[in-house]
Amino acid sequence: QVPAVESGGGSVQAGESLKLSCVASGYGVRSNCLGWFRQTPGKEREGVAVIFSGDGHTSYADSAKDRFTISRDMRKETVHLLMTSLKPEDTATYYCATDRVSLPGLCTASRRASLFINWGQGTQVTVSS
Repeated sequence: QVPAVESGGGSVQAGESLKLSCVASGYGVRSNCLGWFRQTPGKEREGVAVIFSGDGHTSYADSAKDRFTISRDMRKETVHLLMTSLKPEDTATYYCATDRVSLPGLCTASRRASLFINWGQGTQVTVSS
């Protein structure tokens, strides 16, 4: 298994935007559900957004709805997370990982992080007020 590689994090002011990218080798071939997660010290890793390779179906955590957009580039095995209207509470380390699900409806933002594999090293996002 090849770990995913995240990029695009940084420090921004509240209200600004960032676009994260994740190169996930084998996405769309060996795995079909790719998720973005985030974690802050002392808290569990939480799902932010996922995308299903087959039809591009997406699912978002409530905290991400209407602000974040996940998209995929199958040819480049890359998935992006466009984050707009960022808030200080979005500050976290963001990770991507892959999973293979038997039904598209199982690829959801609430899917347990422990089911995903190929975790990357993460990219830090810091939002200042």
